[in-house]
Amino acid sequence: MHVDEIDTSASLVFRLLITQFPQWANLPIEPVHSAGTGNALYRLGDDMVVRLPRIPSAVSQVDKEQKWLPRLAPLLPLNIPVPLAMGKPGDGYPWHWSVYRWLEGEDATAESIANPYQAATDLAQFIAALQQIEAADGPPPGQHNFYRGVPLEMRDQETRDAITALHGVLDIDRVTAVWDAAITVPAWKGAPVWLHGDLHAANLLVQQGRLSAVIDFGGLGVGDPACDVMAAWLFLSAENRSVFRAALQVDDATWARARGWALSVGLIALPYYQTTNPILAGIARRAINQTLADHEDIGFCDSQ
Repeated sequence: MHVDEIDTSASLVFRLLITQFPQWANLPIEPVHSAGTGNALYRLGDDMVVRLPRIPSAVSQVDKEQKWLPRLAPLLPLNIPVPLAMGKPGDGYPWHWSVYRWLEGEDATAESIANPYQAATDLAQFIAALQQIEAADGPPPGQHNFYRGVPLEMRDQETRDAITALHGVLDIDRVTAVWDAAITVPAWKGAPVWLHGDLHAANLLVQQGRLSAVIDFGGLGVGDPACDVMAAWLFLSAENRSVFRAALQVDDATWARARGWALSVGLIALPYYQTTNPILAGIARRAINQTLADHEDIGFCDSQ
C-alpha cells in the first residue's frame, strides 16, 4: 500500500521474540488480516498480539502508545489496547515494536451491531470520556498522528489536491462547494482535548451485538474535538447521528467542522487507497457520500 513499506513475517516475529521475549517464543504466531495500513499485526497465542510498524511514519506511535494508553485505559468506558511490552530493533527489523493484550470482538458493521442507536450512544460516551481526561501534557497534532486535530483550514491544500485527483470519479464542483463551506466554519477556540483521531468501523470492535472496544490509536493526540466527532459521518447513519449528537452535546460550529473533517479524510483517503485497500476506500466513499447528503439535507453552514 505504501512505497516506503517494509516486509514483515511470522518468522521475523519469532526471531524477535526468541532474542527479546523468549518466554513467549513458543506460542503460536499467526498474521492478522486487518484494514490498518501503518502496522502489521501477528496474533501471539490466544491472548496477545504483536504490532510492528511497517512504514516510517508509524514508528513514533510506539513510544506514544506505550506512554499514554495505560494511563487512558482505566478512564474509558470501552476497552482499548494496553501494551504489555516494547521490543527493540533487531534481526533485520529497524524499529521499536509492541506486544499488546489481544482484544476479542469483530469489526463494527450493520450486521454485527444489534442496536445502532445504542452504538451511537456508546460511541458518544467513549468520546466524551476521552475528552474529559486532562490533556495539558498530551501530544499536539503532528506527523505522529497524521496531523489529526489541527485547524481544519490547514488541510485545505491537501484536500483540494485530492479533489483534483478524483476528477471523473466524483462531482468535482459539488464536492468543492461543500469543502469551500466547511473551511468558513469558525475554528475551535477552546483548550485542546484528547482525540482518538480515526474512529471508523474498522477501528471499533463488537461483542454480543454491542460496541466493546476501540483499537488502533495511531491518531492519538490532543486538538480540536471535531476530529473525533467526524465519526458521525465515518461510521454512523443519518438515522442515528442525532442520537450521537445529543449524547455528546456538540455545539453547532464543532458539528459543522466535524462534517468538514469527515469530508476531508474521505477525499484524501479515497485516491490513495482505491486500488490497494478496498475496506478503507469503502469507508472513504461512505464518508464523502454521507457528508454530501447531509449538506443537501440541512445545509453545511448551519453554524453561521
